[in-house]
Amino acid sequence: MPVLNEASIEVNLAVYTERLDRYIEGQTQLNETICHSLDKFNNELDEIKHWRTRMYGAKSAVFIMGIIFAHSALVLGSLIGIMNWFSTD
Repeated sequence: MPVLNEASIEVNLAVYTERLDRYIEGQTQLNETICHSLDKFNNELDEIKHWRTRMYGAKSAVFIMGIIFAHSALVLGSLIGIMNWFSTD
């Protein structure tokens, strides 16, 4: 087993702290990158939700317009039918 003196312990401690500092810096950069990516993802998700809401609104408007058109056609058809029925006498 190697004999550890005070100088070798200080060198080992310096190497350890340097490696620890590099590890902490790397983790900090990784965390910043992940946070930036998550922010970008959240912004894109919000934009998709906004467009989905707009599409649901457009679908609802088209559906309501279809119902109004069908109802108008039925009312006009029944009026024309009633007018023809009473005018044939």
